[in-house]
Amino acid sequence: MADTYPNFAALDIAEKQSGAFSITALDRGSSVVIAAPHGGAIEPGTSEIARAIAADDLSYYSFEGRKRDGNAALHITSSNFDEPQCLKLLLPAETVLTVHGEASEYEVVYLGGRDKLTLERIRQSLAEQSLTVCTHANPELQGIHPRNICNVGFSGAGVQLEISLGLRRTFFTSLNRSGRQNPTPCLAKFAAAIRGALLK
Repeated sequence: MADTYPNFAALDIAEKQSGAFSITALDRGSSVVIAAPHGGAIEPGTSEIARAIAADDLSYYSFEGRKRDGNAALHITSSNFDEPQCLKLLLPAETVLTVHGEASEYEVVYLGGRDKLTLERIRQSLAEQSLTVCTHANPELQGIHPRNICNVGFSGAGVQLEISLGLRRTFFTSLNRSGRQNPTPCLAKFAAAIRGALLK
């Protein structure tokens, strides 16, 4: 399905006054930045997962949908995502990892991006936790476009996590707004596996 808005400027003009979204950009001076460009109710659970990975020491960005319904309209595809605070944080980063939500019920993490070394570390770390890790069959969900925001950092190569709906459901008591405030132990285990790979 095509995006409603081609870029952030168009979205901002149409949606800003309604309080439809919020932005968090925390520069903690780390070489690694964790970002959730489709957080809140756009791809539920992704901003919370990104926060868990970032913890208190890694820089963190989220764009969160806050509408009562229709949050899919706030989705800007990653190769067009140009929100200024996001770019300011990501462009100088050595490593960018973005967290996305994929729609399948199967419990799986689809790895993408252009940083082959970090991808392999993450693949091994998640496999050690008995998590299923694949490359998505859809090229648009493989994070390989040079303008994909996972690849806009200093190196030109980052990591994209597409986390299935089925797996995200195991991380929280539910994926509604209140349920996402109650993570399960599965989220901490997942975040630790990702951090272990990133910070080697």
